[in-house]
Amino acid sequence: MKKKLFAAAVLAGLAGGASAQGTVNVICSVQADWCNMISTVYARTTGVKINLALKGSGEALAQLIAEKDNPKTDVWFGGTGDPHLQAAEMGLTLEYKSPSLPQLYPWAQQQAQQSGYKTVGVYSGPLGFGYNTELLKKKKLDVPKSWADLLKPAYKGDIQVANPASSGTAYTMIATLVQLMGEDKAFDYLKGLHKNVGQYTRSGTGPIKAVARGETAVSISFVHDAPQEKMQGFPVETVTPSEGTGAEIGSMSIIKGARNLEQAKKFYEWALTPQAQTFGAAAKQYQLPSNKATAVDANVPDFKKIKLINYDYAKYGASAERRRLIARWEKDVNSLPR
Repeated sequence: MKKKLFAAAVLAGLAGGASAQGTVNVICSVQADWCNMISTVYARTTGVKINLALKGSGEALAQLIAEKDNPKTDVWFGGTGDPHLQAAEMGLTLEYKSPSLPQLYPWAQQQAQQSGYKTVGVYSGPLGFGYNTELLKKKKLDVPKSWADLLKPAYKGDIQVANPASSGTAYTMIATLVQLMGEDKAFDYLKGLHKNVGQYTRSGTGPIKAVARGETAVSISFVHDAPQEKMQGFPVETVTPSEGTGAEIGSMSIIKGARNLEQAKKFYEWALTPQAQTFGAAAKQYQLPSNKATAVDANVPDFKKIKLINYDYAKYGASAERRRLIARWEKDVNSLPR
């Protein structure tokens, strides 16, 4: 009922009727509920139909590479920023300097500047640890409060993190540790962590879901993925590491060669408005929206209370650097016995 009332209020509040005509092809790399809400509200308020394809960010980038000579996509919305920066670097996305940029937080503007205005930040979320309060109590384990804590032998087999070859979340972890410790020390750390990892999952949300269901005690995950699990009654809490942590910048890009370019630009501008950016929280996704005027849900992590590193998105978003670090992880870490 609450969700229906919210949607009705937003529909009433958004300007413009369904008089315009047209189509825009969007790859959406956020959760399905959020994608579908955006699609429905945009069509009702503008009359423009969204042809929606739901794909993870790695899968989305692969599609754009495959379609390079004959793009079938107009806009790519959401997903970790690294693949968007890679798409920009590869010439797959279009330079577009939005007039809305001054309304956005500095981190979202920086994402645009570093890509040559070929992508923009639409939300951000910090990396941290999820934990199952009941399981920790049962196993007599302390709440991990630092990266160092995760190396304690007591956590052996009780930590889950995604595989960086398939997950932007896990790659963010590697890039964060390299910037925090220096590369060699970070890989020594990852070797130590490997001994305590029970499973490397395919997706970045897999570990927090495993924590919620009591399949593992601790996850390394984006902290904004935990509230929806808690709302379902699971005993989940989160913490961010005391030494410092990185954050993802979910991004949006217009595809070079877009067939519906004018409609793509209109959707892009709409997606940066405070009204459009409330749909994340309405779909129970609790990243920090990039427009400073967007109402922030109480479940969104308080960035002022989190020690964030000065994450170099340009360097670690480059495809060569990403390939190199993942290859080193496969060779030096994933090949080791546990």
